[in-house]
Amino acid sequence: MFALQEIPLFSKLSSEHLVQLQSQMQIRHYQKESIVFYEGDESRYLHVLLDGSVKLYKTSPKGTQIHMHNFIAPEIIALFAAFEKIPFPATCEFLGEGSVGLIPLEKIYSCMQNVDFSISLVWALSHRMRLLANLLHKETIFTAEAKIADILLHNPSVFKRFKHNEIASILNLTPETLSRILGKFKKAQMISIDNHEVCIYDKDALLNVVETNKI
Repeated sequence: MFALQEIPLFSKLSSEHLVQLQSQMQIRHYQKESIVFYEGDESRYLHVLLDGSVKLYKTSPKGTQIHMHNFIAPEIIALFAAFEKIPFPATCEFLGEGSVGLIPLEKIYSCMQNVDFSISLVWALSHRMRLLANLLHKETIFTAEAKIADILLHNPSVFKRFKHNEIASILNLTPETLSRILGKFKKAQMISIDNHEVCIYDKDALLNVVETNKI
């Protein structure tokens, strides 16, 4: 389990501040598929992912999960909701066992007098904006082929860590669509996947799929 000082947002705080936050933090342990919070719940704490990994997703009116992002410890979850004092915009679910630290928001606000902490907070919020912009681009611009080519190029390790239906969920695709397009990539001799190990034979071809949105 990670400690607070190992998280960039808290790394510049004094020992006194860290001790105060640590003493106020409630640690909760979760099993796989446990829900940390639901979309629409009120936020009264800063959620700090200390161990494990979680996924954030929205739910469509038809009940379909729309994947937003995965976080791996150590990380802050739902940073915007905490500081904007708004309901959680998505549901947070553990992908395996893990732990979350809950810090009362008023304790976080007291740290904002520390210049280094405030700068780290601005950086963290900026990073979340980039994640959101990237998500919006992929969901509105990328075809299914481009989404899969992109994850093969930039995050092939997901094929080791997750099952195909979980990868499909991350990409907001059906498992059938994922399998069909991977089959196309294999047939075109762009990739192979053996025992969950991705081997890329034609990186330029995959880049072209991302750029042109088609095979």
